[in-house]
Amino acid sequence: MFVRWGTLVHRLRYSVLGVMVAGLAILAAYGWDLPDHLSQSGFDDPTSQSAAAGNLANETFGRDTEGDVIVLYTAPEGSNIDDPSFGAAITQNLDSLVADHPDRIAKINGSYFRTAEAPVLAALGTTDKQHAIASIAIVGGNDTELTENFQAVQNDFYIDGVDVQVAGQQAVAASLQSTMTDDIHRMEVLAIPAVAVLLFFVFGGVVAAALPLIVGALTVIGANGIVKLFTHVTDVNTFVAPVVSLVGLGLAIDYGLFIVSRFREELGDGRSTPDAVRRTVMTAGRTVAFSATIIVACLGGLLLFPHGFLRSVALGSIATVALAALTAITILPAILSILGPRVDALGLAFMRKTKSSEEIENGRWGRLTTWVMRNPIKVVVTIVLGLLALTLPIGNLAFGGINETYLPPDNPTRVAQEQFDELFPGQRTEPIKLVIQNAQGPNLAAITTQANNAPGLIEQFTPVGASKDGIIVFKAGLIDRNDSAPAIEFLRSIDTPDGTTMQVTGTPAIERDSIDAMVDRLPLMAVLVVLVVTVLMFLTFGSLVLPIKAVLMTTLGLGSTMGILTWIFIDGHGSAWMNFTPGPIMAMILLLIAAIVFGLSTDYEVFLLSRMVEARENGSSTSEAIHIGSSHTGRIITAAALILIVVTGAFAFSDLVMMKYIAYGMIAALIIDATVIRMFLVPATMKLLGDASWWAPAGMKRMQRKLGLGETAPEDS
Repeated sequence: MFVRWGTLVHRLRYSVLGVMVAGLAILAAYGWDLPDHLSQSGFDDPTSQSAAAGNLANETFGRDTEGDVIVLYTAPEGSNIDDPSFGAAITQNLDSLVADHPDRIAKINGSYFRTAEAPVLAALGTTDKQHAIASIAIVGGNDTELTENFQAVQNDFYIDGVDVQVAGQQAVAASLQSTMTDDIHRMEVLAIPAVAVLLFFVFGGVVAAALPLIVGALTVIGANGIVKLFTHVTDVNTFVAPVVSLVGLGLAIDYGLFIVSRFREELGDGRSTPDAVRRTVMTAGRTVAFSATIIVACLGGLLLFPHGFLRSVALGSIATVALAALTAITILPAILSILGPRVDALGLAFMRKTKSSEEIENGRWGRLTTWVMRNPIKVVVTIVLGLLALTLPIGNLAFGGINETYLPPDNPTRVAQEQFDELFPGQRTEPIKLVIQNAQGPNLAAITTQANNAPGLIEQFTPVGASKDGIIVFKAGLIDRNDSAPAIEFLRSIDTPDGTTMQVTGTPAIERDSIDAMVDRLPLMAVLVVLVVTVLMFLTFGSLVLPIKAVLMTTLGLGSTMGILTWIFIDGHGSAWMNFTPGPIMAMILLLIAAIVFGLSTDYEVFLLSRMVEARENGSSTSEAIHIGSSHTGRIITAAALILIVVTGAFAFSDLVMMKYIAYGMIAALIIDATVIRMFLVPATMKLLGDASWWAPAGMKRMQRKLGLGETAPEDS
């Protein structure tokens, strides 16, 4: 199939190029306004008790708006919050908010200062009369509308001459969103020029270096159009945008790197342009297609989870990976057919990279592989022990939800939220809630008396309002919402009188149920992903030993990566100079990192093994195949990893801690995988295995040959 495809693309190169570019341009134009269609929701498990209880409370009483926006006012030195001139300015501002923005601000829930409509509550001022707050409700039927409406009016909460700080759920969400937008812009500004320079040094020429960048750019803008299509049938979380940029740019450039490198190698061996294109598509093109299929399988595991966030990120990533592979085996071969030997144009002679196979095999990567195969036991023992040591900190791994602590310690919104929590401990914006049905009098008192004994409460449960339709809601704040499990377990263990029910909800419970849902489904995802990857790699290479070895090594690399992330972001090493607060890692982001890292690790394994299998089918011994495969792919895999490190490295400068651990997790995984595992551990292990590396049951071998999916050695012209 790939032989015919390479020939067809060369013959119809101008048509293929025109159709693909036109199609991607249409997708790009369609997806130009993608950010306007993304959602802020999807972080909870919609099938959980907390989600059901929250929906019941909202349907009965309406959305709880008490924690939307909290404005904290501090009296000037030598004065207090009861000073008439101080209060007058605040009252005027609060009265104007609803009047000026009726479509954005629903009401003033309550205030220490007298307003036209809101109740005056003395409890909203501190006992020392230095601080007071107002609670403000934002208009919105979902998380996206709430964030957008808050961002439109956020500057209007401030008053000239008054010390004002803005906290609350919508203030935190808006700060997280704006920081993420800045991260994407930073990647575009910093990463793309850096990748261009790196590609120039990899290829030694401007034209060759430009080709992977062209494919990467076309992939990202085209993927935005596909993701926008998804927004018409399901909510797509805003986090998809940086993931599409990261995965699309990184993988498309990697695939372009492999395709262009193989084409230049074929030219270096003296082949004509048509033969070079055909052989490139047949070998590197096939490998790209299988690699993308395996990464899609890894990311597809995220669809097993009920969370909208994971589902939307999985769909966006899968579409991006598939598009990256499609552009790599269509647009690139078409351009290479047009360019031919001119692919080396605008280069420097002393940086010539178009080498023959003999030159490559006698180069530095070939010499390194020779040394590794002479010392396989030393290499395997040293690396395995080192990676296991890096995995040890994973014992301290802890999961949490997203909150203000993901912002830098000096972020104004985080400072405001923390000061509010300290000054008003009984006014938590994210309390734990009890939704009680059919309980009155002694029955209700019995339930609340037991509930007040729950561990970790900062206050006793109080009713949010009067009962309605037999339903009443109580709430209480937690000392530490990241340590909510004991309180939730205690509350859910309470025996309620016959005929009554009590459900636990609120942000802490929603986060805990979300984490539990992921932990419960994680073994199923792991088993299915490993099974699918093993089958796909067997169909690709015709060996059962190679995919098992690949899964074990990938798991070893993933474990060490998770250990490094735990050591940095939970244990807190380096937190001072990286300006973040150590604490639990957001479970969904960690799961996303694991899926991407597992896919990328298998991706590099496929490129390495495909070259070994090709050499083996050409009659090479196992040792020769290991040497040829490692020497031909060593520089390319290293360059591909460096490119992804540069792309993800831009997120290392983020102010958002979850973007930092995406960056550092990817960097650690790429360094470990592309160097330690692929260039040392894989050839050493295969040397020890010898001819057993290619083993599979005879029946499976026959099935693989009948399907015709195996790696086939390219025919000489």
